[in-house]
Amino acid sequence: MDVYQTIVKVLEEIGVDHVFGGSGQVNGSMLLALKKTDKIKTVIIQNEQAASFMAAGYGMFSKKLGVCFATGGPGAFNLFSGLAVAYSDSIPMLAISGYPSLHTRGKGALNETSGLSRTPDSQRMFAATTKKSVILEDPKDTIPVLEELIYTAFEGRPGPVHLHIPKDVSFAEVPYYRSVDISIPKILAGDSQTETFCKAFAQEFKPENKPLLMIGYGCVRSDAKKILEKLIDTWKIPFVSTMDAKGYVSEDNPLSMGIVGTSGDVGANNYFHDSKMVIAVGNSFAENATFGFNKNLYNGKKLFHINIDRHEIDKVYTADYRLISDATPALENLIAYLEKNNVAPLTENLAVRKKYHDDTVPEFSNGKMHPAYLVKLISKHLPENAVIMGDAGAHMLWLSGYLNLNKNQIYQNPGSFGPMASHVNGSIGVKCANPARPVICACGDGDYLMAGFELLTCVKNHIPVIYVIFNNSEFNVIKKFLLNNWGEQAFMDIKNPDYVKYAEACGAKGWQVKNGAEFEAAFTEALKLNQPCIIDAVIDGEVYPPMSMSKN
Repeated sequence: MDVYQTIVKVLEEIGVDHVFGGSGQVNGSMLLALKKTDKIKTVIIQNEQAASFMAAGYGMFSKKLGVCFATGGPGAFNLFSGLAVAYSDSIPMLAISGYPSLHTRGKGALNETSGLSRTPDSQRMFAATTKKSVILEDPKDTIPVLEELIYTAFEGRPGPVHLHIPKDVSFAEVPYYRSVDISIPKILAGDSQTETFCKAFAQEFKPENKPLLMIGYGCVRSDAKKILEKLIDTWKIPFVSTMDAKGYVSEDNPLSMGIVGTSGDVGANNYFHDSKMVIAVGNSFAENATFGFNKNLYNGKKLFHINIDRHEIDKVYTADYRLISDATPALENLIAYLEKNNVAPLTENLAVRKKYHDDTVPEFSNGKMHPAYLVKLISKHLPENAVIMGDAGAHMLWLSGYLNLNKNQIYQNPGSFGPMASHVNGSIGVKCANPARPVICACGDGDYLMAGFELLTCVKNHIPVIYVIFNNSEFNVIKKFLLNNWGEQAFMDIKNPDYVKYAEACGAKGWQVKNGAEFEAAFTEALKLNQPCIIDAVIDGEVYPPMSMSKN
């Protein structure tokens, strides 16, 4: 087997069933190797950036490795945005890209990125955007290098890795094959640290301290749902989530108070400010969840912080007690301590039912749908087990504020790096990794226009993602930012195509809807069709998402 054939076999063995990439001369051998496998579906994209976002989506709600590939030079450079998402959001991912033949380095070969002779240095660029980047220079190292990279992608706090394969090396025979060993040990806190944390937790766990559990995306990565539910329901702990973990524990739970942060729910934010004991699990204290990194936010509170990454502890706020640990075993140890020491549940009904910003939003505003009303309709008809993907923009804040998720539904926004259009394409990867789950991408029109040509990819590969486009013909949240700070705005208008005709031209199904009844009919039909669909939902651009509505 040559190098790429070996790589494909390794990917088969570790359970990868989809890869995402583009064609090119330098990775020609990989295309041929993928053609011959019946275990891996190859999704060829319109632009390599989409492949990187799809690979990130593939690893987002699965235990699988997201894989994307590209030719060398410009094709490889298109992968950076998706790698940055995976890096900031802790998603295991492998990017494979071509590289000039070793004997031509420094001579200015087509697409050369060696860093020599005034060419870009892709090795340094990928190293800055991943946990590890390697140039494979000897075919006999193929297995150990792959093994190390895959291990690194999953080990500790997950993230992306990258492999350069020079053109001449790709043709070479790999002298031997063996299965890779990627058993990943869990990150566990030491006994002394755990004892100190649990003892302090039990001492502070009093009704007058209004204990509050804050659930972050690290809980999703750790598969901590059941242990979180046991902790919450047994000890009657009110909880909030960050935007990245919205819906992970059902928002119908009577102890749920919704999202905390700048665009959080009123009840959640008010209870957070009153709480004197906060238990943050898998939380990195992002800008939105901290009211713009308010330096006084945790004054007068005891902060208990559990995170798999030691660099996240004390990064924004100094923890009073900390566990550097995978979330699930940390919570298991905490529960064992509480049970052993007969720590009683909270005796007062401390929880306040989640209060949305305005539960009586109108259907219409200025003759168009109110965006909050549209979100409530999505929530009303969202199927069990659905994944709803927001993108960057005002619609993301409407979604986080007005979706009510239960029945194993979950929501994800673009994360800390937050590129526009990441989830227009990431939704495709999510669906490939979770074929039994309905996947809905609720995106802005600005997001969709950046990457909507991948609808052709959905149609060609029979990937039934439903796109609900929040069409207000403008960059709404940026417009509001400009108006707030300068009293005027510029270049915020968007020219939208006829999305129905566009969908039909691509072989998909499309609707334009301007009121609730039209949306409900279209959304209901789209869920039944099991094919790629676009719903162009015309909304009012003169209303803006709620921000920072707490009492403090």
